[in-house]
Amino acid sequence: MTQQVFLCAINNVLNGYCGEDCKFCTQSTRYNIEIGRYKRKDIPRIVEEAKLAKANGALGYCLVTSGKGLNEKMAQFIGETATAIKKEIDNINVIGCNGIATLKQLQHLKANGVDSYNHNLETSKNYYNKICTTHSWDERYQTCLNAKEAGLQLCTGGVFGMGESLEDRKALIEAIISLKPESVPLNFFIPNEDLPLKERTIDKEAALEIIADVRSQLGEQALLMIAGGREQLFSGFEKEMFDAGANSIVIGDYLTSKGENPSADKEILEKLNIEIATTCPDFD
Repeated sequence: MTQQVFLCAINNVLNGYCGEDCKFCTQSTRYNIEIGRYKRKDIPRIVEEAKLAKANGALGYCLVTSGKGLNEKMAQFIGETATAIKKEIDNINVIGCNGIATLKQLQHLKANGVDSYNHNLETSKNYYNKICTTHSWDERYQTCLNAKEAGLQLCTGGVFGMGESLEDRKALIEAIISLKPESVPLNFFIPNEDLPLKERTIDKEAALEIIADVRSQLGEQALLMIAGGREQLFSGFEKEMFDAGANSIVIGDYLTSKGENPSADKEILEKLNIEIATTCPDFD
């Protein structure tokens, strides 16, 4: 079993203003889902929320924006926010999650305090046009390459249980591994009656097999994070999840859905005799 777990928290700093048609995402304006849309948060508020996350044990702090990708104004905002966080909080890994981005934009983030960039491939290249038609899988893969070229740590994974085949799952995992990421977040689709996708097409046993498969190919040093869908699939089965190879989880809320209370996650980890990491991973 994993002996130490790295905690990460998400801050949705701009919520729900996205014109893309990703069928799994409640932030798309095409589906008119009630999620409390808002423009970007004030930086001092984000810093205070980062302090709370750090107090709860999170060493990874992810700044997420809705929309297809970065523009110059948003890149400036994320850079300013990362700088402000680093000024007041030590030993924290600031992660940008801002969609499709150019090398120049990602170099700007790197120069202003962002440590990692999260951009998920979501599913296989072959299946991608079944879940999104407004941008391509290749654009996503290129953004991951851009992040690595910019000197950022790469965090890339996907969403399982969206109707994809076993072959699609295998192809997605192969694509993720080909990028040699420092961190891989695995998400399991959370159904919403207002989305085009209505059902989760994966169960706990299949999810555990995916975790084990990714871990075997990823190696022991990288972070394997269980993110969206964890509470739905693994509540009461956390030991199996960690035994399969997970060594990182998201605490608190997700982008538009509620997560577990951090104190409850801490209690679970304590019962399992798993320590919470107190230093950021060294991937050098």
